[in-house]
Amino acid sequence: GIEIANFEFPLFTKDQQRLDILLNATSRRNADMHIVGMVGVGQDITERKAAEAELERVARDLRCLIDTANAPIFGIDKNGLVNEWNNKAAHITGHTKVEAFGKNLVDKF
Repeated sequence: GIEIANFEFPLFTKDQQRLDILLNATSRRNADMHIVGMVGVGQDITERKAAEAELERVARDLRCLIDTANAPIFGIDKNGLVNEWNNKAAHITGHTKVEAFGKNLVDKF
């Protein structure tokens, strides 16, 4: 008996509507510990999956907006280390995103 935890799979309704299901399952045993079946609990996660997909889409759109902005955009963490560097910042400074990331903004630039 293999226990399955958090297995996602599609399930189609009678009218062919797709649902995303999260399944947790384990073997069912008799008194002699022989497997006699399976017990599974499924949860409809269709709405959650749709919300996750929308969040990913918005994040991609924002990343594109930042990267293609006609102004330099950079960010730093609480220690002053660069953690954002768009294409315009790279163009103006001559430092690529890879070169800028993790560097101290004040000391390096």
